[in-house]
Amino acid sequence: MIYQGKQKIWSEYQKEIPDDKWYYVRSCIRQNFFPASEKMFMEICRNVLGKEIYENEHHTTCGGIAYHCDTIPQETAMTIVARQFALMTEAGYENYVASCITSFGNYTEILETWHENPELEAKIRELLWKACKKEFKKPKYLAHSSDLIFKFRNEIAERAKFRLVNQKTGEPLRVVEHIGCHYSKMFPSKGVGGAEYPYVLTGMVESWGGNVIDYPERRHCCGYGFRQYHIKANRGYSISNTHKKFESMAPYKPDMIITNCPGCPYFLDRWQYVIAEMEGKTYGENGFGIPVFTYEEVAGLVLGYNPWDLGLQLHQVAVEPLLDKIGIEYSPEDKYKGLNKKDLLRPELPQGIKCF
Repeated sequence: MIYQGKQKIWSEYQKEIPDDKWYYVRSCIRQNFFPASEKMFMEICRNVLGKEIYENEHHTTCGGIAYHCDTIPQETAMTIVARQFALMTEAGYENYVASCITSFGNYTEILETWHENPELEAKIRELLWKACKKEFKKPKYLAHSSDLIFKFRNEIAERAKFRLVNQKTGEPLRVVEHIGCHYSKMFPSKGVGGAEYPYVLTGMVESWGGNVIDYPERRHCCGYGFRQYHIKANRGYSISNTHKKFESMAPYKPDMIITNCPGCPYFLDRWQYVIAEMEGKTYGENGFGIPVFTYEEVAGLVLGYNPWDLGLQLHQVAVEPLLDKIGIEYSPEDKYKGLNKKDLLRPELPQGIKCF
């Protein structure tokens, strides 16, 4: 009955996602935290699915973090976004896809605000022309990059070399899906599946063989919350949020966590180490913690890409136990080797949580 109720909600919150010809903007955070994830997104879209994805080297930050931290006014944030749309217009595209959840939320909020306040849009057009002599058309379609992977999840499943299944037991992996707050909480109709039970990640997991598990704090913030983390005095709130989520999900024994926000996997991954150091407590099996992945990393794994080419060695929580469950082979010797097999420095391993 619960799943049937979710299906009803999902059917009410669908969005049109064009098949091809997308203008792509990268994420400031993802490029720093998980750079291989953006590379894998482009690899899957272009070389696996054969889609046209264009990116402009002159695009900039959307200004979302500064806007939400109240360090720039709304009109400045809007003018920055207007310039992004101008670059899209100049390139001849009308389908706009953002890699960052905050950017996606920022673009959505601005477009909705302009729709309700056309005089504000007119003012921003004047400011943009005054600043850089550019004009723009608004996107016909706005999507987050996870929307595209969701749309083609079955095509990826058809090409998959691995499934989200425990090879020893034959049971589907127990997966926690974590949706970035700015994906659909503010504008439920703009996300696949709405705000309460978003389907964008669940659909991927189901198509790739896993089983999504619910837990009480599934819609709770990961702990990033810009004013929590970026203001040093508030960082205790950040880690307490993450702690609350893990305490809530632990009884359901997840094998892994999948996310669609650039910041969420970083905090869900790194704060496990901090919690282990502070409290001597770890989550998951055998003291290793619960591995956290971006959806691009998971897509890359099921498609058979080398785990280290996906950047999984950058994770704090060890991924090897999960790779063993799925049956994915990996070379321990190559984990910390860069281009041309050059040895890289090995990180200092934490004491409170097991690592490989």
